[in-house]
Amino acid sequence: MKNLFTAIILFFVSTHMNAQMAPAPEEFNHSGISIGVVVSDLDKSLDFYTNVIGMTQTGAFGVNGENAKELGLSDGRSLDVKILKLKDSPQASEWKLMSFGEKANHPKQNYIHDDTGMQYITLFVTNIAPFLERMNNHNVEILSKKPSTLDDGRKFILVQDPDGTFIEIIGSN
Repeated sequence: MKNLFTAIILFFVSTHMNAQMAPAPEEFNHSGISIGVVVSDLDKSLDFYTNVIGMTQTGAFGVNGENAKELGLSDGRSLDVKILKLKDSPQASEWKLMSFGEKANHPKQNYIHDDTGMQYITLFVTNIAPFLERMNNHNVEILSKKPSTLDDGRKFILVQDPDGTFIEIIGSN
């Protein structure tokens, strides 16, 4: 009887603790994630993401230097941000590009294990063929050398953006 009582108490304590530790779904008012990416050349990256990857620029905004410093975003440098999405939908995740006109302080990665932090994104597409054509037209190196076939039959290619962020593209033929 003592073991049953102990088990019941432990169940209620662990359930209560887990409920308090996990955020409630209603804490988020948007299901997408906005990701800010600092690039060395804004125009070059904007061209890559719109003309090669096929994203759409859906907006832009700026933050002046004083506000950027107050918000803890920079040392007083202003921000010019371009907002891109895969689909122009209010719930779509945002890929926000900004540049301070500087090269990265770390070497360009050859593999995803060469650095820490965000190293790659994965894009799920309906057909990989138009991506291959745009990459060929823009002389973008396909690091996987060819579309590989995954265990589930989908095709996979790997490329890098102008600053070295890896992009997995997964889809049908």
